[in-house]
Amino acid sequence: MTSFTIHTAESAPQESKAILEGAKKQMGMVPNLFAVLAESPSTLKAYQQLHQFFLDSSFDAEELTVVWQTINVEHECTYCVPAHTAIANSMNVDPAITEALRNQTAMPTAKLQALHDATLSIVRSRGNISQAELEAFYAAGYGQQQVLEIILGLSQKVISNYTNHVAHTPTDDVFKKFAWK
Repeated sequence: MTSFTIHTAESAPQESKAILEGAKKQMGMVPNLFAVLAESPSTLKAYQQLHQFFLDSSFDAEELTVVWQTINVEHECTYCVPAHTAIANSMNVDPAITEALRNQTAMPTAKLQALHDATLSIVRSRGNISQAELEAFYAAGYGQQQVLEIILGLSQKVISNYTNHVAHTPTDDVFKKFAWK
């Protein structure tokens, strides 16, 4: 089996170096996911841009966490679940939400449950969510914009979750205390 390279700013392709250096400056580290994605500068750039676009969506920190973690758990990504647990903590998301997502138990509010259910349906059905499921999502206070933003978040998570599966990306030390299986 060929191992994927976990790049540093020095070993990365030229087009990836600035992103890795920026991550180290902003986060104090280069996450292993970024270090693996650096092998393909276009994929690293796409991931970073999708992440920023999703952060700029209409979702608040709790809702971002629900979408990200619903997808991470469904995709069984043992790298992203701990990473997004740490991110949720840094965004002051109620730990009850994070724990419910990690343990696949009910959300603390009906609105977040509707977001979780719609996200899970979109993932499991490959976008073929039923009209009844959409109506339940809309009845919870969401709209068409948020359906499209779930798909945006899913696009980001497909890159990271699938990369982590293929590359067997090791969990960064800073995320290990949030390990999940």
